[in-house]
This record gives sequence, C-alpha cells and structure tokens, in this order.
Amino acid sequence: MYALHAHMTRKFINTLVFTALLLSSRAAFAQDSSQAGNDSLNAVILQGYRQRLADIEQQRIADSISKAELQLQFNSLKTTDNLKKEELQKQLDSLNKNEARRIAQKKAQIDSMRQTAKCYAVVGPLKDTLFYIYNRLGSFSAADRATAVSQRIKVLAENFGYSSDSLKLAPSESTVDLVYGQTIIISLSENDALWNNSSKEALARSYRKEVNDVVIRYKKETGIITLTKEIGLAVLVLVVIGLLIVYTGRLFRWTAVRIQEQEGKLVKGIRIRNYTLFDAKREVQALLTLNTIVKWIVFALAIYITLPILFGIFPWTKNFADTLFGYILNPLKKIVLAFWHYLPNLITIAVIIFVFRYVLRGIHFLKTEIEHGNLHIPGFYQDWANPTYQIIRVLVFAFMVVVIFPYLPGSNSPVFQGVSVFLGFLFTFGSAGSLSNVIAGLILTYMRLFKLGDRVKIGEVTGDVIEKSLLVTRIRTIKNEIISIPNSTVMNSHTINYSSDAPDKGLIIHTTVTIGYDVPWRDMHGALIEAANRTGLLMKEPGPFVLQTSLDDFYVSYQINAYTREAQKQAIIYSDLHQNIQDVCNEKGIEIMSPHYRAERDGNTSTIPPDYLPKDYEAPGFNIKLNDNGQKKEG
Repeated sequence: MYALHAHMTRKFINTLVFTALLLSSRAAFAQDSSQAGNDSLNAVILQGYRQRLADIEQQRIADSISKAELQLQFNSLKTTDNLKKEELQKQLDSLNKNEARRIAQKKAQIDSMRQTAKCYAVVGPLKDTLFYIYNRLGSFSAADRATAVSQRIKVLAENFGYSSDSLKLAPSESTVDLVYGQTIIISLSENDALWNNSSKEALARSYRKEVNDVVIRYKKETGIITLTKEIGLAVLVLVVIGLLIVYTGRLFRWTAVRIQEQEGKLVKGIRIRNYTLFDAKREVQALLTLNTIVKWIVFALAIYITLPILFGIFPWTKNFADTLFGYILNPLKKIVLAFWHYLPNLITIAVIIFVFRYVLRGIHFLKTEIEHGNLHIPGFYQDWANPTYQIIRVLVFAFMVVVIFPYLPGSNSPVFQGVSVFLGFLFTFGSAGSLSNVIAGLILTYMRLFKLGDRVKIGEVTGDVIEKSLLVTRIRTIKNEIISIPNSTVMNSHTINYSSDAPDKGLIIHTTVTIGYDVPWRDMHGALIEAANRTGLLMKEPGPFVLQTSLDDFYVSYQINAYTREAQKQAIIYSDLHQNIQDVCNEKGIEIMSPHYRAERDGNTSTIPPDYLPKDYEAPGFNIKLNDNGQKKEG
C-alpha cells in the first residue's frame, strides 16, 4: 500500500513539473518575437535584480513541489490519523509562510529598482500610451513584450468583427492571460503584478478594460460618419485660416499706407536733445519694417496654431498636435515653474537690495553732513568726504554682489563659474596699469597734495587743477592747454602747490636782475622795492625785500621778493613787476645791461630811453690824443 502511495506521489510530482514547464513555454511563445533587440542599458540595470529574482523563483518552485506532495499526503490520510494530519498541516502552514515571505522579498527587490529600471510603453492604435511593461517573461525582454503587445492590440482594433465579450481572462499555473479567441494578447506574471502593486487577476482585469476601451474608441473615431465630419471640420478650419490670412494681409497693407501718409505730420522724427536719432523719412522706414515683421509673425503664429487644430481633428495625427503644442507649452511651463521655484530667492535678493540701499543712504547722509561742515570728525578733512564715500560705496556694492551671488540662477553651474573665472582673469591682467593709477589716486586724495582749482607744478607742467579722478589728474595751463597726467606719474614726480598757503601766508613772487658794480647797491635795493610796491597784485604787508644772491665777475645779482595772495595770476604779476622794474631803473638813471657789458662811454649815447634823460642831455664826444709824430690816436 505504501509503495503504491509513493508511486502515485512521484507520478503527481512529475506531472506537476511537466505542467509548469508547459505553461512557461506557452507564456513565452505567446509573445511576438519579430523584434528581438534587447535594451542593453535596461539589461545592465536589472542584471543583479534578475539574479536575485531567479533565486527566489527557484525557491518558489521547490516550495510548490513540496506543498503539492504534502497536500497529496494530507488528502490520502484516514480520518483517524489526527496526529499525522496535524504534522502535515504544520508543514503546509510553514510553506505558506515561506510563500508570503518570498513574495515580500520579491516586492522589496522590485521597489528598490523602481527609480533606475527602464519601462516600455504599450501603445494603442491611436498612438496613445495604455500601460507600461517593466520586466521580461521567459526569453522575451520588456521591450520585445511591449512591441508585441502593441502590435496585437493594433490587429485587434482592425478586426471588423470585434466583440468585447470575446476578450477574456484565462488563468494558468503561473500567469493570467488576456486572450481574444485563440490569440493571447498578453500574459501577466507575478512579477508584472508586483511592479504594478496589484495582483495578477486585478491587473489583468484592468488591462482588459483599457484594451477594450481603446479598441471601441478607435472603431468609433475611424467610422465613415466620423471621418466625414472630421474632413468637413478640417475644410472649415482651412477656410477660416485662409480668410484670416487674407484679411490680416489687407490690414497690414492698410497700416503701411497710413504710416506713409503720416510722414511729416504725426511722424516727425525722433530727437534726443540736440541729436536727431531718426528724421521723418527714416522713422517711416523703420515703422514700415516693423509693420512687415509683425505681419509675418502673425502669419506664422496663425499657421502654427492651425496645424495642431487640423492634426487634432483626425485620430491618427492627434499625437502631432500634442507635439506641436508641446513645443510652445512645455517651454512656457518650464519658465513658469522655474520662476515659481525661483521666487523665494528673488524675494531674498529684493530684501538684500532694499537693506543695502538704505545703508548707502545712511552713508550718503554722513558724507553730506561732513562736506557741509555740520559734522566734524577729528583728523578727517571735509575734502575727504566724497572720495571716502565713493570707496565705501564700491565696497558696499561688492559685498552686496557677494551676498546675492549664491541666489542667482545658475550660480552653481560650471558654465557660470567658468565665465566668472574668465572675467576675473581678464580684469586682473587687463587692468594692471589701471590699478596702479587707482591706488595712486587714492593715496593722492588722502595725502591732500592739491585740490581742485589749485595752481600747481607737476614735473615740468604748471597750471590749475581742473579734475581729479581715480585714474588721471587734469591740468589747465595758462595757455588753456588741457594736460592729463596719470596718477602714478604724479606720485613719481615732485609736486609744487602754489595755492595751498597763498590765501593765509601769501606766495612769494621773486625775480632776479643783474646790475653792474658801478651802481650803488642801496640805490638798486630802493629801485626794486619801489617797483614791487607799484605792482598792484603784490601785498604791501608784509613788504617786499631784496636779496643779493651772488657777486659775479661783471655784475651783482639782485633778487626782488614780494608777497601775493593771487597764486593763479603769477604770469600777469611777473609781467607787471618786470615792467615796473624797467620804469623805476630808467627813472633813477640805472642802466640794465644784463648779463654782461663793458663800460665804454666815449661817443656812445646812454641806453636809458630819451623820455627819462634830462632835456639838455648830449652824448659825450670821443677823446682823441696825438702822439709825438702827430698821428691821431683814439682813446
């Protein structure tokens, strides 16, 4: 009896294994193998996952065989063998727990692959996506399955005698098949159900409804009556767009004529102060060009909107309509979403700008108070206020840019960072000379060598300071020549400021006259001081004074010195002083014969102008002496 029972058990197990293999083969060959390409990327991603699932599947087969054997033994026991039944029931419960644990492990493996695994869409006859396939079945990859199922649904939709009642579900040992007649549309395994978080039966019912709906909709939309309506609607759309283009063209031609008629009337040209940017004729041409550009933009927009409408009328071209609208709607959607996501950063930037703006206002208020003398800071001069404010302003702006930079769109992108580095490189190497001038300009500001309006001498250049900038100092000479001197050159040259102490202490004007030893020095001192007193722009107190700077071979060097507060009028002061020196010397009978002369007066008229000589003045005669031989000898 026991031998017969063992023989029947082995026969049942063999039958179960054969049935499982037959069902697997049937499910595998149910897929269309016309497209045999495997997606290599998906295969690489799922390689480890498939190995783990294969191990789990082997455990499932072993547990199924054990479970079938135990169930057979349990059914063959007599009703009196309670102890044996309890033992077999415990083993069956353990196998059921293993089954639940196996499904949980498989689901966990699938869930871990959802973000990286590639899925393939099953499309209907109207090119719309019905559902996705994630895993292979037998020797068919997910891509092969999706292609085969899509082709079968297309054939099913073109079946003239299609009946929804013939689309049925056929459960088997390891799959649930969706069949129409003798044709298997798709076979759904346990893995398919787990990928869709469902059971095989529920997933099959869902797919049956989707396939049935898409086939019925396809037949409805491709019917003769429907197609006739769609063709009529398409003709109506074409007529409307044609009329729109015609009348739009007439509208723009009318506007072009009106623009030409307004030349010299409403269209008079564009002037910016004294500069004519556009005269009337050029403005008309610009408006006509703009009119033409707008016309073609309207035409292109009308055609672009019409094409999706036409494509959307017919079921076969609806996807084209979605694609064309997507070219406009998708970028707009991305722009709106990007702006929405960037809005917090934009608000942050606005707050930062608001804060820094009022910080600068506070600093500007302090600068104004110092400039006007209302606020005194020990050791800080009024003329430092504006340059210091400009420096702080630049630093505040730089700090504001540093604070705002992380909130700018794309600030973390390599392209943005590369451009920043490139601009920094250009600024560093392209402004080396300029930076030296800027630093020199700052140093000159705080050294207070001169201010605007001062009469200075920088190197060999003498004139009035008319501009001080971070890069150059501009001088106007007495000949109205504008000379620009780089600040670095100013720093490397000696600078004479004639105006800094002139208002308080006075500037000493001095000039030198050389007179022969035959003129008493006291007379010369008096003459020079009198000449200085006659010069209007020279000060009487402190009074002028004379210095004898040298005693040379033929003359004495007399230097007249006098004070003035008009440092900017040195040229006219020197000219008047020299004139007065000549007048006084002539009046006092002092001949100016600089730098060298010889006193030979016999027969020579004085060099003093006749107006200054006595009325009875006569030139002296020549002295003639005769020698012993009676010959004339000039003395």
